[in-house]
Amino acid sequence: MKATEVKRFATLYERHLKLLILQGKSDSTIDAYSRAVRRVGSHFDCCPDRLIKEQLEDYFLQLVKSHSWSTVKLDRLGLQFFWKHVLGIEWQWLDIVKPPQGKTIPDILTPTEIERILCATKKICYRVFLLTTNLFHGVTS
Repeated sequence: MKATEVKRFATLYERHLKLLILQGKSDSTIDAYSRAVRRVGSHFDCCPDRLIKEQLEDYFLQLVKSHSWSTVKLDRLGLQFFWKHVLGIEWQWLDIVKPPQGKTIPDILTPTEIERILCATKKICYRVFLLTTNLFHGVTS
């Protein structure tokens, strides 16, 4: 970065830290959000307030390929905070990064599902195990 940009970045970064503290963010959130601003500034070698949507899309594309989803999410939230509170600009790019939807299994099995599991268990010792554990408490075949 040029000297003038370094000075502007330092000023904006200090304001970012101040606003994070004033909003009562935890130390770990302050650390993560600040890291996001430093990382994007370092990536483009410029002050983040100069970035446009396309640059951020490219940045997040690379970030998704190289970092965990939690890191990507924290960077997005950190930059969103920076734009909204430090720059006073509404973050227009909330849909840049959406984590993949994971499939979850139900916490409780229905009687039909239990019956299917028991019927699919062919080895008698496994079937006895399933029937005698609390997993299928109260279910009989």
